[in-house]
Amino acid sequence: MATPTGSRTPRATLAAVSTVTSADLAAELDAAVDGEVDTSERRRAEYSTDASNYRVVPQVVVSPRDEDDTLAALDVARRLAVPVTARGAGTSVAGNAVGPGMVLDFSRHMHRIERVDADARTAVIQPGVVMSSLQAAARPHGLWFGPDPSTQNRATLGGMIGNNACGPHAVAYGRTADNVSALDVVDGTGRRFVAGSGPDALAAVPGLDRLVAAELATIRTELGRFKRQVSGYSLEHLLPENGQDLAKMLVGTEGTLVTVLGATVDLVPLPTAPVVVAMGYPDMATAADAVPALLAHAPLAVEGLDSRLVDVVRRHHGPAAVPELPEGAGWLIVEVGGSDPADALARARALAADGGTAAVRVVPAGAEAAALWRIRADGAGLGGRTPDGAPAWPGWEDAAVPPERLGDYLRDFTALMADRGVDGLLYGHFGDGCVHVRLDLPLETPAGIGPSRAFLEASADLVAAYGGSLSGEHGDGRARSELLGRMYSPDVVDLFARVKTLFDPTGLLNPGVVVDPRPLDADLRRPYAKPTPAAGGFAFAEDGGDFATAVHRCTGVGKCRADTSAAGGFMCPSYQATRDEKDVTRGRARVLQELTNGSLVRDWNSPAVLASLDLCLSCKACSSDCPTGTDMARYKSEVLHRAFKGKVRPRNHYLLGQLPRWSAMVTAVPALARVANAVLGVRPVARAVLAAGGMDPRRSMVSFADERFSRWWRRREAGSATSRGAVLPSLTGTGTETGNRTETGTSTDTDARFVVLWADSFSETLDGAGARATVALLEGAGYTVIVPREQACCGLTWISTGQLDGAKKRLTDLLGVLAPYAANGIPVVGVEPSCTAVLRSDMVDLLPDDPRAPMLAAHTYTLAELLTAPAPVGPGPHWVPPSLEGVEVVAQPHCHHHSVMGWESDAALLARTGARVTTLAGCCGLAGNFGMEAGHYETSVAVAENALLPALREAGPETVYLADGFSCRTQAEQLAGRHGVHLAQLLTGDR
Repeated sequence: MATPTGSRTPRATLAAVSTVTSADLAAELDAAVDGEVDTSERRRAEYSTDASNYRVVPQVVVSPRDEDDTLAALDVARRLAVPVTARGAGTSVAGNAVGPGMVLDFSRHMHRIERVDADARTAVIQPGVVMSSLQAAARPHGLWFGPDPSTQNRATLGGMIGNNACGPHAVAYGRTADNVSALDVVDGTGRRFVAGSGPDALAAVPGLDRLVAAELATIRTELGRFKRQVSGYSLEHLLPENGQDLAKMLVGTEGTLVTVLGATVDLVPLPTAPVVVAMGYPDMATAADAVPALLAHAPLAVEGLDSRLVDVVRRHHGPAAVPELPEGAGWLIVEVGGSDPADALARARALAADGGTAAVRVVPAGAEAAALWRIRADGAGLGGRTPDGAPAWPGWEDAAVPPERLGDYLRDFTALMADRGVDGLLYGHFGDGCVHVRLDLPLETPAGIGPSRAFLEASADLVAAYGGSLSGEHGDGRARSELLGRMYSPDVVDLFARVKTLFDPTGLLNPGVVVDPRPLDADLRRPYAKPTPAAGGFAFAEDGGDFATAVHRCTGVGKCRADTSAAGGFMCPSYQATRDEKDVTRGRARVLQELTNGSLVRDWNSPAVLASLDLCLSCKACSSDCPTGTDMARYKSEVLHRAFKGKVRPRNHYLLGQLPRWSAMVTAVPALARVANAVLGVRPVARAVLAAGGMDPRRSMVSFADERFSRWWRRREAGSATSRGAVLPSLTGTGTETGNRTETGTSTDTDARFVVLWADSFSETLDGAGARATVALLEGAGYTVIVPREQACCGLTWISTGQLDGAKKRLTDLLGVLAPYAANGIPVVGVEPSCTAVLRSDMVDLLPDDPRAPMLAAHTYTLAELLTAPAPVGPGPHWVPPSLEGVEVVAQPHCHHHSVMGWESDAALLARTGARVTTLAGCCGLAGNFGMEAGHYETSVAVAENALLPALREAGPETVYLADGFSCRTQAEQLAGRHGVHLAQLLTGDR
């Protein structure tokens, strides 16, 4: 081996270089940069981890506004000997994007697409550009960026360059490295240069050309052996026969050699109507055996799926989420292109003939093909839990072997998993030999660290025996850098160190990664979280009764950060408005995870915790849209419960948090309700009351019903009982049994179909129009409607403000009213979606020992669910919804409706009416008490501008605004002056 051109910096020196305090560092940075500089506990907690198992708390987080800001921040770091970690969306799963000193977040401001050159098929971008944004900019030119990981709607190009990301289409278009032509970078010495290719490219870094010339044999024999060998530094790009391409070599170096300021990337033509071929095999390993024959047909993508993953998708998203698959327990999903649709179809059939199986489906481009791809895309998140619900962790999630050896590797790897008692869902980019899996390693306690390490070491030895790579696209990070010596010879490992010294002699760029690695079992997050058992609030039954386990559901995959500017989305509405990590589910989960660790954030009512949760709208979208089932609304309620238990609460908790109590008092006397409405309709009075109650004075006060729904019902029944002729059922149980009772009561009309209409507190005291219309609609559908004599409140506002003792009391009372009907098999229909969702979700976990709770949850329906249900619950085939042909509808699904019950039944029912429906995908922004509270008005309006307000501005005056949620109707009324109607009102013509 040649004499080194530089010496390695001792690890002890690297660990001791930074002695500057956070305060001094922040002062220097504040004077140097225009972007945000934050050393708060909350911000440091948010950036203490990425999508990996690792926790490294930074000293400071900087969000530079431009290249000059970045250079200034890097200059401060060099002068003060502070380590630097570059970060995009933070979706790195190997601990690539966490570090102990300064974290540079490029996603906040540096996300410009400088230009797209259609003729040259290139784009110039900043590192914070989200990949899907680049795709949207390139698409009008008939172009796109070939490598497309499943996280493309939140992954930044800077992060993809750091990890050498690939995605399913890399089999056709190559890795990120193969699609980068130039990088604007600054190295660890402060040198800024444009890395390109050619005879002079290596001269940008003194000594690099001599080092490569001296190590040609080592580079040629050990590096670049197959496409997905991305572990370590890809020095093969510096070889003369490979064009001495410094830009491509720097891709995948994980911020350890340079910081990327910008990039020129290559674009490729969009495929013409690609065809999907689904092929079934007895198992995944057999499917992998078929891959080499398929590669001869030059497919665009070759993905492998296991039946266990498909089953998880069905359970999570419903059977309709999985199109018909050919017979088998393992599948290859192959995409084939062509010069035109007919050519693509012919090529697909030719490929299928070489697949070695008769279980084949050829699916042309369209909705079904897209659904097949969504199964694969969902795997990145759904793989975060095993089929039995256990947490599954990254760390060995993207090993790769040459494709011709993939089948045998899978057999040996699954045997190793079985031998060590480890489980996980396997899938991956089989065309490139890359396998994804998250494993249920025992990382919940320190005792599990040793067995986890032993498994990873054995896995590294196995993949090395197959001539494979520890990482196929995610990088080495903290998870695999220590294992590089099991894959490479000592000469190669030392060569990496000498390259590092040339670019970063002081070792400040992403220390602990690739060179001088941290131990793979150091800095782990989960084992050191303290058990946090339930404390009288939520039971967290699905998480073993432990709050720490619940908040660690968040693995950081970042779907909550998805760019929803084009398609909209429900999850994290405040993040959609602010684009701040503080306001995303993942950022909040990180703060709560730090709370369970207790070293950085210690108190339930600490400013870090309360600030993190302040802009959470409690929309619950994360509970369904997050693949790990992270339910931030529930966590927020629990935190507020513990933070304020036995203490004086904020004013709005008493007013808005107990609104049903006050509205019941005001509407108890109709004259009082009329007087209250008149007085509060005077703007100076309303503003004073709003301000005194902790609400924003720009809001309007709600109006109280001058006739409660129950009073209207009793008056109606008194005038029509003799003409109705039906006898209410005689209940045969009190509802205190375990719920196995199914018989209904008796009636003089043997064909009577009973249904209980539950008028929640909002429908009872604030807006009863939806409840009244529901009565008419249900009776028209052939039901005998029952309205319980006692008022039943679900405690929703108590739950959202963390007053969980009060919520449980109200839910217990509610069970006494409604559970007897459920015990007799009588369906209960809710009017307000958020209250209906409480019965279907939160009630069960708040009252885990009451058998009536799951029984009532199982018998609670939305109006659309009831009307589309099969007999005996549904109305039967005799009922036909009214025709709404020609009616234009803008529909705002309530967030809780979307999250807990799903809006599919409503969509199906509206489709039967013939109405032309535009369904909004996003929160209205009011979200119960959130938008009324002081300090939330601007965010509430900004959220409304995501979908609701633009849609209402575009809608004509005859367009019906459909919103079952009281808060959704209130938001539209106050911000757009548009009146909204409940589904029942739309169907009965009361609009």
